Amino acid sequence: MVTRSMFARCLGLPALAVLLCFAVLASQQGPATPTLPLPSSSSLTPVSVKEFPVNMKQEVTAGKTPAGTRVQAKLQVATLVDGTVFPRNTVFSGEVTESVAKSESNPSRVAIRMDSAQWKDGSAPVRIYLTAWFYPLVPSGRSQDLSYGPAQSATQTWNGAGTYPDPNSPASQPFPRADMNRSAEAAPESPVYILSKRRFLMKDVESEHNSDGAVTISSRYFNIKLDKSTTYVMATGELGPRKPGD
Repeated sequence: MVTRSMFARCLGLPALAVLLCFAVLASQQGPATPTLPLPSSSSLTPVSVKEFPVNMKQEVTAGKTPAGTRVQAKLQVATLVDGTVFPRNTVFSGEVTESVAKSESNPSRVAIRMDSAQWKDGSAPVRIYLTAWFYPLVPSGRSQDLSYGPAQSATQTWNGAGTYPDPNSPASQPFPRADMNRSAEAAPESPVYILSKRRFLMKDVESEHNSDGAVTISSRYFNIKLDKSTTYVMATGELGPRKPGD
């Protein structure tokens, strides 16, 4: 606040000096409102959960695979995390931290934590957990022709030795021969499957997380068994449903 003595001293000066004097006095005063404290770390937006689609390198069965068993999983899709590229086929290493078989009164429970990642040109420490999500295989819309294939011309297969092969001779025809019923010999087209772009919850499997962020999956209906062909989701914490556009 400007005092009476300060005001009197300013009035005895020329007009321009009066303005400068009041400006100096104002700059010496404290702020009109108290400074707000910085937000605490608990009020900041949490870092988004990181996901890794992986295939287990060994089977894990609740109650059969003991806690403490060392396990590995292979990354199926290259993933960028905090400026670090985890290339496809990165190998995650960790251990089974919980393994309980289903009983009449208790569900089966499995927990897996991975602590390190290793790839051809690098490595990184991680802390990711098995979740209750997986990526199914879906038809790509294309089919793979498993039939024998088109016959090749004799000029492409002849090595120049002996008599030039007669393309109409049964001996020069690749198996099956061209005179056979093509519709009977052709193998059916096999659908081509690719990894889904969306993850899904495992049926009848639930998940929970502890205070330290560790994730455990459980089932009241069956004994959980992880195979080597399914693409499971490992993440830095418990996952929720994806929002549209994710």
